[in-house]
Amino acid sequence: MKSPMLMLLLAAPLVMAQAPDAPQARSVPAAGPVNAAEPFAFADFAWLNGTPRTKDSVLETKAFTGEFRADVNTVYDFNHPQDHTLVGSSELGRTNEVQVQQLGIGGDFHWENVRGRIMTQFGMYSTMTPRNDASTAKGQWQTDNAYRYVSEAYGGYHWDVMGGLNLDAGIFMSYIGLFSYYNFDNWAYQPSYVSSNTPWFFNGVRVQLFPSDRLKLELWLTNGWQSYNMFNNTPGIGGSLNWRPNGNLSVVSNNYFLGADAPGNRKRTRRHTDNSIQVKYYDEPGSFLDKAAFSFTFDLGDEQGGGVSRSGNDPSNPKQTFSGWMFYNRLWFLRDRHALTIGGGEITNPGRYLVLMPPINGATAASGTPYFTENPGDRWHSWDYSITYDYMPSQFITMRSEFNRRGADVPYFSGPGGVTPPGGNQGAPGSVVAGWAPDLRKTESRITLAMLVKF
Repeated sequence: MKSPMLMLLLAAPLVMAQAPDAPQARSVPAAGPVNAAEPFAFADFAWLNGTPRTKDSVLETKAFTGEFRADVNTVYDFNHPQDHTLVGSSELGRTNEVQVQQLGIGGDFHWENVRGRIMTQFGMYSTMTPRNDASTAKGQWQTDNAYRYVSEAYGGYHWDVMGGLNLDAGIFMSYIGLFSYYNFDNWAYQPSYVSSNTPWFFNGVRVQLFPSDRLKLELWLTNGWQSYNMFNNTPGIGGSLNWRPNGNLSVVSNNYFLGADAPGNRKRTRRHTDNSIQVKYYDEPGSFLDKAAFSFTFDLGDEQGGGVSRSGNDPSNPKQTFSGWMFYNRLWFLRDRHALTIGGGEITNPGRYLVLMPPINGATAASGTPYFTENPGDRWHSWDYSITYDYMPSQFITMRSEFNRRGADVPYFSGPGGVTPPGGNQGAPGSVVAGWAPDLRKTESRITLAMLVKF
């Protein structure tokens, strides 16, 4: 049976004319004036999903380009959870309230060939992001608190080799996935599962090489898969390719070659490939409909060893894989001040090793919970679609409204009873509470209103 999202996409016509260009997954280029000699500066790529559309900086100096971000939202959930808790989203946490999702202050330092970036994360992100990292339960020093209020913090050096060579070390936005960590940069507020369930940050070292102004190659050595610490004794190793042959096409291939990312299981290794194409197929600035583009992303991944396999149906060694896709089509109107985006996707992830842990009775990725297991062989298939309208009276602000519909083949989303025991969390995080069970449902519909600001 075809999913509702697949049927919707099959019904949507695709018009491909020219070829467009695209951004790096979840990375945010430094603000400031564009130099024609800089990589990807030969065309305007502000139309890309995952890339900020701001072209001017109001906080620019010779040594520092400042940046301010504010993301405030309110969510109406048709399931009406009594504890106002949203499940399964890395971008939204509570419903029927006004919440500051993220407040970021920072920017880019640049002097001679030395570079650095700092960006804070206050608001909901400062608790939601660390709780999805199970590595913080290993060892001492409370790294979830140490990094809680920082989304990016790195320093590095630039060499004038070929089109440019950068070496940076610190905490970065993830190179895997198409959507940016910052919702201002995206076509939709809630990304589909392929982006929402893959990493939002990496802690480590990266090398970026630009053989030309149209190609970027990267090599990454990290502590692991979205982890402040190392899960076992094997680092995460990955690489990325971003090719923009012209101003209308962007092709990205992001790969995670090796990582032992199951807490306490040194024998289990992980691989993942994340690939996107973005095409701007219409561009007529003087028309009512002045621009149109689409993005398509597909992911494949698996785990091997330590009680799971990449193939086969042996109950003692069950299959543990990830496959998914997402598609978005965006239309801009009236000098890019209005936009409409329709899209969504689906994933299959037996073993649920990338499914976000519901915060049942305060459960985190480290604690887990018997109410929602993530054991080898546990089934998981989910789908979603969204319709997003943006009003953008200035390059520095977006007023967004969005409808989301999500579904899964097992109960997962908050129902009217919510996921919090009466009187609040009880006992150890995620533990069983006598006489109580969370109210989980297979589907969820919601409307999100958001005010997004970036200087």
